[in-house]
Amino acid sequence: MSIEKENFLRTKFIHCLQQLDPSTPPRWGKMSVQQMIEHFAEAVRNACGKNKVENFYYPIEQVAAMHEFMMTDKPFKENTKNPFLGEEPDAARFKTVQAAIGNLQEEFIDFFAAFEKDPQLLVRNPFFGDLNFEQSVQLLYKHAAHHLRQFGA
Repeated sequence: MSIEKENFLRTKFIHCLQQLDPSTPPRWGKMSVQQMIEHFAEAVRNACGKNKVENFYYPIEQVAAMHEFMMTDKPFKENTKNPFLGEEPDAARFKTVQAAIGNLQEEFIDFFAAFEKDPQLLVRNPFFGDLNFEQSVQLLYKHAAHHLRQFGA
């Protein structure tokens, strides 16, 4: 288990987001800072099982390869497409970046609480398979690093 990655998600990621200028343009993609934060909050919701996933997006043989990639330190490529997202980013749901960050903090609290309540919890990710806590932290860390690079942080 990478305590450093868990610690980053628990204590440093939110601080990095708070330091971003909301008007910073992305280095790639179309999301604004606020849309990215709201997108990430949805990823955290998914990671603790609030949004139930039944099926895998790829054939099971490909999910195993995706899982293997997920567990490496190789970054996601710029402009990696999520087939569940449209060509245009979703409109912001919150009135301010600060409100979106507050929502993300709440989602992180729920994420860590879900795994503290049930350390054996497995949550299905449609791309990477059934993930335990360590694997979920790895994916969220990789995802966070991707979006911080997207905005030059």
